[in-house]
Amino acid sequence: MTAPAVPMQVALAPPQLRKPASAVKPLAPPLLDPRGARIILGGQCAAAQAAAPIRAAADTLFGPRGACLAAPDGPLLVCDTGHHRLLIWNRAPGADNAAADCVIGQPDFGHEGRNAKGDIDAATLNVPTGIAVGCGVLAVADAWNHRVLLWHRIPDGSHRRADVVLGQGDFASGLANRGGSEARADTLHWCYGVAIHDGRLIVADTGNRRVLVWDEIPTRNGTPADLVLGQIDFTTRDEGAGQGATAVGMRWPHAIAVTCGRLLIADAGTNRVMVWNTLPGRHGAPCDAVLGQSDAAGSDHNRAAYDPAAATMNMPYGIALLADRIAVADTANSRLLGFDADRLETNAAAVALTGQRTFDEKGDNRWNSATRDSVCWPYAVAACDSTLVVADSGNNRVLLWEAA
Repeated sequence: MTAPAVPMQVALAPPQLRKPASAVKPLAPPLLDPRGARIILGGQCAAAQAAAPIRAAADTLFGPRGACLAAPDGPLLVCDTGHHRLLIWNRAPGADNAAADCVIGQPDFGHEGRNAKGDIDAATLNVPTGIAVGCGVLAVADAWNHRVLLWHRIPDGSHRRADVVLGQGDFASGLANRGGSEARADTLHWCYGVAIHDGRLIVADTGNRRVLVWDEIPTRNGTPADLVLGQIDFTTRDEGAGQGATAVGMRWPHAIAVTCGRLLIADAGTNRVMVWNTLPGRHGAPCDAVLGQSDAAGSDHNRAAYDPAAATMNMPYGIALLADRIAVADTANSRLLGFDADRLETNAAAVALTGQRTFDEKGDNRWNSATRDSVCWPYAVAACDSTLVVADSGNNRVLLWEAA
């Protein structure tokens, strides 16, 4: 299994794939402000022009896969995945292309490279992806070092070393499943997503096709997880728990959200969001509903159709609660879907949309150049009050966008 590549440039659809004007349906209700993002970060132009060359600097991004706003006034934290670093704005940016204040993972803003082109330690990163803040703790899924790093306070300066590492026994190690052929309660393999809720730490251990739960935020390196979902025990790592698409198994779990006692996991590999109506208390507990498929046995992207619909998905990588909506980054359809948070039932249709005009359209930046109201492979979403933070990976930028 290989990790999906992050597209770095926009491709226009051939004329024969573009919908004629007569086929366009009425506009879908907007999830986010139709005027577009309030703030655009990453050094990329917001107008319909060619993107700027990629370079490591305090105001540029390369395929960002994770971002979160700790509070309405900041700080803002971004996993600048392609540059293998964590960028921090101490206060929420007030203008486009604002420069970051701090960097972790590289010696300075001008450098890039896996683990800073050196040895693994408590302040290096290799494809950082998931990021979450809660209970005063910062968690980062350092995916290709097969570990999760925890800071017991949000860093307020550059080069801050993590306090705890999970998935490895120490900060100098970085092998998948600690070099073993089986998974364990204290190992990770390509961990891409992370969430903190009510004192719990939840990690999408993607390469092991499972989600791990720690009942308390760990304070010791290598602490084993307390609960596993997607598998029936801690040592199994089969796709779909060895049973194919079911209410138990997963293929590519990626993002996690908890809302009103419900647990939601975006499983990009089965093109669905799994919903547990209560927080599970036993290994391998089956989910209660799925979004994106008509039942738990479905797994095809857009339900095997070329065009999407309001109730289908194509590799959803991000999920967040935004007011009374569940916002889903429907990544390969280059759109953001909004579901009614009170009606998370199997086969439920989205009620709001951003990034495309209608539910049956797809295409990076609507098959055009990037604008303030378009997205290209949006990889992660995180909400803070009425603001949705979008890691617009294919456009090499992060968007701060208000709810509609």
